Amino acid sequence: MPEQFERGTLGRLRLHVLPTKRFKTFAVSLFAGVPLSESGVTPTALTPFVLRRGTESYPETIAFREKLDELYGAGFGFDLYKRGDHQVVQFRIDMINDRFVSTNESLLKEALRYLGEAVTAPALEDGRFRSRYVEAEKTTVTKRIEAIINDKIRYAAERCTEEMCKGDPYRLPSLGRKEELAGIDAASLYSHYRQWLEKAAFDLYVAGDTTLEEVESFARQAFRLPDGTPSGYSKPVLVPAREQVQTIVERLDVGQGKLNMGLRVASTYGDEDYPALLLYNGLLGAFPHSKLFVNVREKASLAYYASSRLDGHKGLMTIQSGIEIPNYEKAVDIIREQLAAMKRGEFAADDLGRTKAMLSNQLREIQDSAFERIGFDYNAIVSGKERTADQFIADLEAVTPEQIVAAAQGVKLDTIYFLRDKKGGA
Repeated sequence: MPEQFERGTLGRLRLHVLPTKRFKTFAVSLFAGVPLSESGVTPTALTPFVLRRGTESYPETIAFREKLDELYGAGFGFDLYKRGDHQVVQFRIDMINDRFVSTNESLLKEALRYLGEAVTAPALEDGRFRSRYVEAEKTTVTKRIEAIINDKIRYAAERCTEEMCKGDPYRLPSLGRKEELAGIDAASLYSHYRQWLEKAAFDLYVAGDTTLEEVESFARQAFRLPDGTPSGYSKPVLVPAREQVQTIVERLDVGQGKLNMGLRVASTYGDEDYPALLLYNGLLGAFPHSKLFVNVREKASLAYYASSRLDGHKGLMTIQSGIEIPNYEKAVDIIREQLAAMKRGEFAADDLGRTKAMLSNQLREIQDSAFERIGFDYNAIVSGKERTADQFIADLEAVTPEQIVAAAQGVKLDTIYFLRDKKGGA
């Protein structure tokens, strides 16, 4: 029998445990997801930065981080991102298995206690977050946001999504908005944090040589979440593409143009035809043999890079390319040609076979990483569609060219975003 996640619930906390002896370490992830909202996106983004500064038992940051050394150099960190219509904070801990070190205490128990306290028992002063931690981390988040603006590839991608999704919470950046940080203080952030604890969907994953029963016992002692039942994830509403494609031109001090296109697709990760859509994206722009790379970059020499990315949890696809600014019209035309060719089914059988092989290899490689396996399984929690890697591979292999063409009919261009220099004409 292949290794499988075992499930349980502990109050508000859903448990997902992968008992395995494959790895010499324990991989722990805690996902906390809340609906994206205008008022909540920035304080939610700031919260994990403050939580990493200290806890009730280790209120000083130095002592909090030195505790990781006592856990034989355990790693602790977090990520912020969007999944469908939700903003997700993922906390991570990885540490060596007890069997390989000399210790009297379970390292997994200690790690879960560390994580639980970091998230649910932070360092406080006068019944709120420590002001100096909040102010310092506001500066950290400000610099992170400014770094995106300086990274013009990422900036163009986020701006394209923002323009495409006007009126939709998905336009909000996962790091929040810089201009809102100044209005947040220790008291208001702590108040938001308490609401976040009450509303978030919490999923705790552990992969390693353990059992569901052991993790449940450790987690019961470690997490102090408010009472209630586990929250779920709502299925995203698929928005149709605009009848008339909108074109947005933004001018900044750039030497190279960034041409991004936003497209709406008719399926999401939880739908039966998602494997066909994934293959469509692979043929269009996800790999070096894809149409965008071959025709826009190699043959026409119009782009420094050209690729596509599918957001399977939101029903969006984006095309990214870096071009010489005078080549804008040519690049738009040839990218449109590739989209039309996919609708006509103009792709080689060899390319389809190569795409299936590359996607299948990616799915197989997931088995070699505990955190990749956790991330793959979490997709099922968010989407409501459970797939094993083997099932997914079988589904991909079974997709026909006709099914890919059918998926192509549901791909509609919505927004063209062009970041160019401040010189020249319109």
